[in-house]
Amino acid sequence: MRRREFITLVGSAAAVWPIVAHAQQPAKPVVGFLSIRGQGDEPHLLTAFHQGLKEVGYVDGQNVTMEYRWAEGQSARLPAMAADLVHREVTVITATPTLAALAARTATTTIPIVFETGADPVKIGLVASLNRPGGNVTGVTQLNNEIAPKRLELLHELIPTATVMALLVNPADPIIAEANSSAVLSAAHRLGLELHVLNASSERDFDAVFAKLLQLRAGGLVIGAGVLFNAGIEQLAALTVQHAVPAIFETREFVTAGGLISYGSSIADAYRSVGVYTGRILKGEKPADLPVQQATKVELYINLKTATALGITVPLPLSGRADELIE
Repeated sequence: MRRREFITLVGSAAAVWPIVAHAQQPAKPVVGFLSIRGQGDEPHLLTAFHQGLKEVGYVDGQNVTMEYRWAEGQSARLPAMAADLVHREVTVITATPTLAALAARTATTTIPIVFETGADPVKIGLVASLNRPGGNVTGVTQLNNEIAPKRLELLHELIPTATVMALLVNPADPIIAEANSSAVLSAAHRLGLELHVLNASSERDFDAVFAKLLQLRAGGLVIGAGVLFNAGIEQLAALTVQHAVPAIFETREFVTAGGLISYGSSIADAYRSVGVYTGRILKGEKPADLPVQQATKVELYINLKTATALGITVPLPLSGRADELIE
């Protein structure tokens, strides 16, 4: 072989080797993120999820690819979105909250699913048990049903002279609405309070809800759990201030927006845990072997400025239990 031909062959091979090596690199795993929320809603939750992923060694765009599906508050879109993620053969599906989790569970029995929900995942059929989920599903639950009665108790502690209270739920989210209604009605009966259950299926219903509260002369309002109320948190807080209605919700954002009091699990902490579980499954663990995590961190926030405006004196025992007093 002539020297010039040898050099040409070597040069051609060198040009090909990087292409072959690149082709042999394994494809990055794909996480399908299914949410009933809108894109851009509550960005701190998505940040918490990515923080959890990072704790296990995964960073979007580096060694994992994200496929987002946002239902923009329209639950009817969830089944088709879940089916699309299954069709794309994603590695793991992350689904939040309850309705998204149920849609994913219906769409596949093979692709691993990690959920976030405020409902009891055993009662709604997501898993067989908390300790042994079985199948392809696991996740994190905040068990809001257990916390919901405590919200009424805290509101009663703040305004003990009020005998008429109201609970706001979203009938378009029946699993959460029915569970919250049952739990809070039981608490009202125990406390000797009259409780009215009011409905709102969209933010357009909020004004009518507060008009009804005035008609009922309700002394306080418990706002139920759900994506609708999280998305409309600033509007709800403003309405409680405008109509001088003492109200309690599940998240700190309600209090920082001017609401009186909040009590609930840290949703951001739940999202971080979902990210951790998603990463562990990407590393090879099976959902059936990962017990459903129950939120243990519960936070209490009180807006002292709003309390003063409403003529409410916060009892010292209650203020002493608060994680933060906002002034």
